[in-house]
Amino acid sequence: MRAVAYSIRSFEKEPLAIANRKKHEITLISNGLCLETAEYATGKQAVIISDRDQITPEVISRLAQLGVKFIAVRSSEIHQVDKQATSQHNMKLAVVSPFVKKDGSTSSLNAYYTQCANETIQNLDTWQNERCEGDSCSVAKDCGSHIISNELRTRLNA
Repeated sequence: MRAVAYSIRSFEKEPLAIANRKKHEITLISNGLCLETAEYATGKQAVIISDRDQITPEVISRLAQLGVKFIAVRSSEIHQVDKQATSQHNMKLAVVSPFVKKDGSTSSLNAYYTQCANETIQNLDTWQNERCEGDSCSVAKDCGSHIISNELRTRLNA
């Protein structure tokens, strides 16, 4: 799958490259996703964003015009993405699960970025293999991940 990852910081590059194992063609850029930088998604099927990117309906519309079908968020937060707009443009959206150790404590930053990278690549793998099934997607499981698909349009509009 061809993707562009926005808002990449230097310490995120290695975990993402290791998790990817050259399976997907991912362009890494440090710029955040906005209307002006959406053009980097030309020819890409997916965008990978951080919790710092504010994804407005205008940005989503532009991404859809460019052919983007998937948005992977490198965070367990999804508040920065206009979910109704993603649904209206038939885009799929996935987040990574929050990382908590078995003893209940939070992880080290290194472990957190490794998990984010692994789950982000897992989401791309799932989409590429056309295994995403909306609310019942195998990515969602019980891990806290959340998939927004066309199926949720009715609920989002309610």
